Order: sequence, then C-alpha cells, then structure tokens
Amino acid sequence: MRSYSYRVAGDETVTYLPETAEDLEAFTAWARRERGRVIGVDTEGTGLDTFVDGNRLRTVQFGTTREAWVLRVEGRPRFWAAARNTLLGLSRIALHNAPFDWLVLDHHLKVPMESLAKKTIDTRILAHLLDSRGREDGGIGHGLKPLSEHHLDPEAPDTQDGLNNVFRELGHTKTTGWAAIPSHHPIYVRYAGLDVIFTSRLLDVLGPQVHQRGLARLAEFEHRLARVCAAMERRGIRIDDEYVSRLSSRLSAEAESQRTRALRYGVSTIGSTKQVADALVAMGETLTATTETGALRVDKDVLLPLADLNPRWEPLGVRTPNPLADAVVRAKRASKWKTTYADAIAAGLDARSRLHPKINALQARTARMSISKPPVQQLPAGDSTIRKAMVAEPGNVLGSVDFSAIEMRVLAALSGDRAMVDAIRGGLDLHDFTAEQIYGPRFTKHHRKVAKTVGFGKVYGGGADSIARQTGAPLADIRRAIASYDRTFPGIKRYSTRLTARGQYGATELISPTGRVLPLDRSRLYAATNYMIQSVARDIFAQALIDLDEAGLAEHLRLPVHDEVVFEVAEDGAFELAEEVQRLLTVPDFFGVELTTEAELFGTAWEPDAAHHVRTGAQPWRLQGADAA
Repeated sequence: MRSYSYRVAGDETVTYLPETAEDLEAFTAWARRERGRVIGVDTEGTGLDTFVDGNRLRTVQFGTTREAWVLRVEGRPRFWAAARNTLLGLSRIALHNAPFDWLVLDHHLKVPMESLAKKTIDTRILAHLLDSRGREDGGIGHGLKPLSEHHLDPEAPDTQDGLNNVFRELGHTKTTGWAAIPSHHPIYVRYAGLDVIFTSRLLDVLGPQVHQRGLARLAEFEHRLARVCAAMERRGIRIDDEYVSRLSSRLSAEAESQRTRALRYGVSTIGSTKQVADALVAMGETLTATTETGALRVDKDVLLPLADLNPRWEPLGVRTPNPLADAVVRAKRASKWKTTYADAIAAGLDARSRLHPKINALQARTARMSISKPPVQQLPAGDSTIRKAMVAEPGNVLGSVDFSAIEMRVLAALSGDRAMVDAIRGGLDLHDFTAEQIYGPRFTKHHRKVAKTVGFGKVYGGGADSIARQTGAPLADIRRAIASYDRTFPGIKRYSTRLTARGQYGATELISPTGRVLPLDRSRLYAATNYMIQSVARDIFAQALIDLDEAGLAEHLRLPVHDEVVFEVAEDGAFELAEEVQRLLTVPDFFGVELTTEAELFGTAWEPDAAHHVRTGAQPWRLQGADAA
C-alpha cells in the first residue's frame, strides 16, 4: 500500500492508495469502523461531461479530517465493487458541489443518486449560505481550494499547478490531461486525497456556523432543490442533431457574410476595437465610452444602439441603423452561437442524442440559478433559433409554465406600494398602467417600452444611462420618466431607500423574507433592491420546483430557465399537465399579492414563438396538424 503524508493546519494527514487485495481489505475494515461518521467523498474522472461517450470514472476517494483513501476503480472490478458497496453502506457523506458527484456516481458506479442525496451534506451549499459572494465580488468564493485557504490553512496545499505541469509533460492540456495522467501518479493521488480531507474539515467549520446563524432550514431547502435539479440534469432533453448540424453550417455562413459586409467599411478584423472604432468615427458616429486604457469602446452595449437594436435584438425605431455596427454585432453573435450553442450541443450529446445541460441550482449573490453547457438562460427571449434544437421524444410534446412578471409582483408585495398592488389586484397590465401614469392615456408602444424598462430598472438596478441604451430614448426623457415613476409608485422608492439606508448606517447584509443572507457592498448600495427582489423571486421559483417534485411530477421536468420550467409529456395529457403545473406554481397570497403563472405548449420542439397559450377552462390542446379524428 502506498501512502503520502501532508501537513494541513499543523496536523499530519495521510492519504492511502490501496493496490493489492490485502490493501483493499484494509480499506473496507476502515470503512466499517468509520461508517457512523460523516465521511468525505469525491471522484476524479476524465472530464466534466459525465454522460458523453468516452467519459470515464477513474478514482473514488473517501476520507476524514486526517486520512484519505483513494480507490482506483477504472478497469478494476474488485475496487469498483468496494467503492460502490462502501457508498451504499455509509450513513452520512460530505461532498463539495454534490450534484456533480451524485451524477458521476449514479452513472458510472451505479449508485442511485437518490440514495446518495438523502444522506449528503454539501459543503458548497453551506459556504454559499454563509457568504454568497464570489471572489470577484470580494467574497471567499465557493471553490474547495479558496474555501480551504480561508477557513482551514492559508497555506493549504494546492496540487493543481503540479498537475498542470504533469499534463504538459505528457503533451496534454488542462482539459485532456485528466484522462492521460496515470491514476497512481503521486501528484494525482495527493490531489484526490486532499480534496476529501479538505471537505471533511470544511464541514467541521461551516456546519456549526450555519446552525449558529439560523440557516439550517435553508440548508435543508437547498439540498432538496439540488436533488430536483440534478434529476433534471440526469434526465436530459432530446436533441434534433440533424437540425444542430444544419444550424452550425448556417451560423458559420452568416458570420462569414457579415464579416464580408464589415470589410466594405474597412474592417478586416471585427474583433479589432481600433479598426471598428476608427471606421465608425469616419462614418460620422460619435463614440464617447472608453475602456480602462482610454481606447474607444465598441462592445455590444455601444454597437447595438448604433444598429438601432435593444439588448433583446428588437428594433428600437429611433435611428437609421449603422450598417457597420449591424454587421459587427451580427457577425459576433453568429460566431458565438455556433461555438457556444450549436457546436457545444453537438459535442455534449450522449449515445441517445440527449443533452444534459448543467443546472447550477445555487449561483450568484442572490442564489439565482444558471445553466451551462449550453447557457440557455442567456438566449434572447422569444428567439427559437437555438431552442428549436431541443425536442420531445416521439409521441410527446414540450411545454412550459412560468411566473407572470414575478419580479414586479414581488417588488409590489415587499414594498407595499398601494398603487402597484391595486393595479395587480385589478388585473391591469402593469406596463400599460405604468405608461399611462407617466405619459397619459394616449401613450404609445414606445412609451410602454420605456415604462417597462424603467420598472425593470428598479428590479435589476439599471440606471438612467442603461435604460436609455436599451430603449433608444434621450437621457433627459428617461430621467423625467424615472421621476414620474417614483411619483406614481412612492412606496417602491421608500422601500428602496430603506434598504439602501441599512448599508449607509453600517449594515453589511440584508436578510430576505426567506431567511437568506444577502451581503451588501458600500460601493453598490443602489443594488440592494435588486438583490432582495431577485433573491426572493428565485426562492419562490425554487419552492415551486420542490412542490412539483413532491406532487410526483418531477419526471416531466426538463429545464428551469429563469422563472420558467420546461416540461415534457405525452401529447394526449399535455393540456391537463400544463393546467396542473400552473395550479401548483400559483401563489394565491404573497404578502397580499397573487403570484400568477402562464402555461404554454410548444409541440414537438421548444419553439416559444409558435407557442399555444393554455387557458383554464378552454378546450384541451392538440398538436397542430394532428389527425382531427
């Protein structure tokens, strides 16, 4: 048996690498002795795409605060069986970023995710509840190594750099090296063993803090949500791979066409800030925004208004589109969509042409969810170009249910603004109502857009400059609209002022109605309302997902996107399921405001711009074009 010793926070720790049958017996004896404790668990594989053909599980490691055992399970049936049996027998386990390892162990070690989830403590969840800020926001971050450096040992050994060096020596990159490095390599074993030692030690530090701060209930909530989201990720969604192939080619041709168009205006490289800026100035455009180095900015925020487009790629109708700006943004978008979506989807398919997007249930300061591989939530609303690649199984259809203007309703409820609450209770369209209050009964479609954007600015922390870019309206007009909005909804302004004042008088955090800790930044106190509203809206949506799971409907869930859940169901039961999901998600009374939902059925592909809205009491929906008989 090989063993490797390291000091962590002044303590001697040891990592064992069993090699023989006798070594394996020593491991199983250790596991029997320790089975009553919380045991740290981790995995190492060949990559992050668990379900893609060729992905392999190489090691499973177990450990406590002072010792670790690294089992090399790849191609070794007895060690594979020992790891599996040990996991099934342990009463409690600690994982860092549990959903990833749940799915790896479910897929490769055949340990049901459900059996793991019910006995897991995820130290990443605990860390996020205590400080939700990432390192870029001044927080500790939520990676295992940064947390270990902060909470355990400032000099906690990190073997990642050593691993990268070994990868290079083997002629591989940071991505491909995981499959190539021998699993008995001392640096690899050290890396694997320290991860479970760190996880076990982090649990000892973070667990008591979570209880002391009264966050235990929220921790249980997040663990339940993580299980629901991991089950969705495991289920995946079917992909029309022929459509994806055609889309990749079309996007490539579109990018080339737009680059050729830009070349007519002297821009040979659309990624060259100087070329694009010089050409735009030569065309008579006035550019004022600059980078940190003083160069003129020509990013999307600058180019979209010049192309007469808002961030949703809808025409603003306020100016003649600049053809160069239009060509550059379209070329960049086509290139990005090809790489980030079409090609990434094709590369991420399993053997059944199913994609398993990574659902990150607990992200950002506000806990908002995110999806990666591909980042579906970043797609423009209503644009089906990418979404159409995701399809139902034969005989099934896709649909969705989402909350109606949930951020605005949460804002109305928490602020108690009488005008907005009455408008909601009266069934009025909030954006129409706001536009009428600001501009009068003869408001235009553009006025409604401005009013809507001002309202969302209150939720997302957007200022006058940002709203002006999004709407194309003059800055002076936007400032007048904001002032009128504040007069119309004085309760919202008072609520925002109260939240901001907490930071001004020294508070370092807000506590949401759900009990979540929201750190404040003195340099960004204006974002306090944004943090509160987004966080509460997220928790309402998260509770809805848990409710759907408890109602036995989780098997139909495919993706959580913002405040919308996409589902799949047999065609003949689609209408009934949509109504039931809509009913379960609706919140009749949230601080005096009803949180309503809307349901849509898409057909065989996820195609929002061709959706059928489900109306309660209407005739059951049928797939368009289906046999009327």
